[in-house]
Amino acid sequence: MHSQEPARLSLNQITKRYPGVVANRSVSLTVRPGEAHAVLGENGAGKSTLMKIIYGAVKPDEGEIHYNGQAVNIRNPQQARALGISMVFQHFSLFDTLSVAENVWLGLDKSFKLAEVTARIQSKAAEYGLDIDPSRPVHTLSVGEMQRVEIIRALLTEPQLLILDEPTSVLTPQAVDKLFVVLKKLVSQGCSLLYISHKLHEIRELCTACTVLRSGEVTGVCDPREESNASLSRLMIGAEPPALLYQDRTPGPVLFETQNLSLPKEDQFGVDLDKVNLQVRAGEVVGIAGVSGNGQRELLFTLSGEDTRADAQAIHLLGQAVGKWGPAERREAGLHFVPEERLGRGAVPSLSLAHNMLLTRSEAMGSGGWIHTSMLQQQAQKIIDRFKVKANGTQAAAQSLSGGNLQKFIVGREIDANPKVLLVSQPTWGVDVGAAAQIRGELLALRDKGCAVLVVSEELDELFEICDRLYVMANGKLSPSIDRKAATVAQIGEWMSGLWGDHDQA
Repeated sequence: MHSQEPARLSLNQITKRYPGVVANRSVSLTVRPGEAHAVLGENGAGKSTLMKIIYGAVKPDEGEIHYNGQAVNIRNPQQARALGISMVFQHFSLFDTLSVAENVWLGLDKSFKLAEVTARIQSKAAEYGLDIDPSRPVHTLSVGEMQRVEIIRALLTEPQLLILDEPTSVLTPQAVDKLFVVLKKLVSQGCSLLYISHKLHEIRELCTACTVLRSGEVTGVCDPREESNASLSRLMIGAEPPALLYQDRTPGPVLFETQNLSLPKEDQFGVDLDKVNLQVRAGEVVGIAGVSGNGQRELLFTLSGEDTRADAQAIHLLGQAVGKWGPAERREAGLHFVPEERLGRGAVPSLSLAHNMLLTRSEAMGSGGWIHTSMLQQQAQKIIDRFKVKANGTQAAAQSLSGGNLQKFIVGREIDANPKVLLVSQPTWGVDVGAAAQIRGELLALRDKGCAVLVVSEELDELFEICDRLYVMANGKLSPSIDRKAATVAQIGEWMSGLWGDHDQA
């Protein structure tokens, strides 16, 4: 279609080595003007490293980059942006204490005034249907809303090449549809996209070209519209992901429940929890669906014990009123928790994997606070082996792992504790198909051992795959529960807007 024009971006034999690992080995890739180009690969395949090289955040050891036909040496992200390259990262780089407008302003040319930036955010948001209030502080936004901020910030630089790293991992089906309208519009205007995603159906809908990476090398280039999910999986991991063995079980007694749990929001942009009634029984997986920012965060803080403002009687764990208990006391009683934010909440970025065990596991703590180091390392190694975590040993810092590998480690740490109740937020966010199937399989195995599992996820496919019952959260309220077999995607989508009407709490 643009054959006479030079390629928008062409990478030639790019290699990047780190101690103990070659992240990219002789990678070549071409993106044409106005092309949506997917980069597919499992966690640790080298996708994010490659994107950071294009964006000037990482220097390649070998190879060359051509942009619009010219050889370029992209020394830093400022230079990339000057060339017309913008990137939306999987881990957002926003300052919590600043407003949306101030965050966007920081990434732009300093000649604009804040008022101008605010006006431009509003017009871009309106043009692309991205709903956001420029005056809100970032720390009050849901993950899905932060994503919008990052996308608007990228769009304001009028990019010729937009790199998106896992952009839909935090969006509802309706929000993904909206984002795809935005992206297709950009492509039709001649912008090129580099799109990293684990969701094969999205790649097939949006992209017309796809480069597959495995262990840092290109293993295939294809037109995803001509492939099936199974054939893309084979290109990516050399096999199809194992089928989940879901079997109906009769659940046991209620192990965890809330009774009319109501809580005022802690900050003006939070969500009030309004008479939440929730039950999770032994041997069942219960899912909570909903658009990010409808009270899931507040609910999880209360259920995990990070927020202890609830009435003692509002939350019961194994028959005890625990509304006033903190996280450590709830863990002692058998409740474990995987938070949504991996780095900073689920793990301390600079600590080793072994030391990160101590955040929620005390088996290696001796009397007087002494740590049994060898025991700690054995524990960490067991999780690395069992969950196939790609890491440079138990001493690797949490922040050195790819997002999906860190997720496997954190989920593994909590599953390995054999909890009686497990709360998991976004269990497979940003995790490749093979690892996602593994995590879901482990959650089902835990359920089959009699654990009560509560999963909060914005991925409906995931909830339909592993849950026995579903609730939907909207505006701080919880829908009645519905049997997964009776639920449909369309109905859950409607309930996400709070429209469950006649189905009052059963």
